[in-house]
Amino acid sequence: MREIDVSTITQTVSDLFLQANYVIGEDVMEALNTAAHQETSPLGKHVLEQLIENNRAGAEESLCVCQDTGLSVVFLTLGQEVHLVGGSLEEAVNAGVRKAYTEGYLRKSIVAEPLFDRKNTGDNTPCVIHTRIVPGDKLHILAIAKGFGSENMSRLAMLTPAAGVKGVSDFIVETVRLAGPNPCPPLVVGVGLGGSFDLAALMAKRATSLPITRKHKDPRYAALEDELLARINALGIGPAGYGGATTALKVHIITAPTHIAGLPVAVNICCHVARHAEATI
Repeated sequence: MREIDVSTITQTVSDLFLQANYVIGEDVMEALNTAAHQETSPLGKHVLEQLIENNRAGAEESLCVCQDTGLSVVFLTLGQEVHLVGGSLEEAVNAGVRKAYTEGYLRKSIVAEPLFDRKNTGDNTPCVIHTRIVPGDKLHILAIAKGFGSENMSRLAMLTPAAGVKGVSDFIVETVRLAGPNPCPPLVVGVGLGGSFDLAALMAKRATSLPITRKHKDPRYAALEDELLARINALGIGPAGYGGATTALKVHIITAPTHIAGLPVAVNICCHVARHAEATI
């Protein structure tokens, strides 16, 4: 049994959300540079170059790369041999979010009640926490700061098996088409396929945090990801919606077993920033 004091979790969560808002991953920066080099639209190329410069400035000056510093989503993978001491895990995670968003001067975007009062909580809490318990004596933390310009464009469908590959593909591409410029392209498109209504959405969310360079281990899904990316970029929406060949940088698919009567598919759209950071304690 290994002890972890929850104060360590608080500090780690705080550091991760600051990192996620200030520093864009090297894989994304490389993808943006490649896209800028290949983009045939002069305006699209200019937008990509501006995004690259903005991201560099954010990292160098410890500044937010976007004014929407996101809804805080935390995925915890907790080893069953870990003994947490010093307080509540959930409270420790929220304390970390609170610390990052207040001391780091990140925009606070959370309202306590969704429909009537919509009063801002003032510290970006409570965050959304997903916890999975696995063998081992470590805690892995994935922090996602999800902007809502892109979140609002996400969709989920409960298709039937008869829809097949074409039905799934058409739904994904149509989701991006309907989103248009609203999610601030170029995009990272996360797809959750299978499972249940709720699991499909959860997989799609997690898919947005995968490295741009990741290739699906199943060659059939890897080929489908490439096909979807080509179809999405052929829409011509382009960087910031100004037209061009770069509407998305990557499509990631995560799958799960599902019921014989169902084919759930969820699409979680994310702007190129795809703000996330992770650490293992």
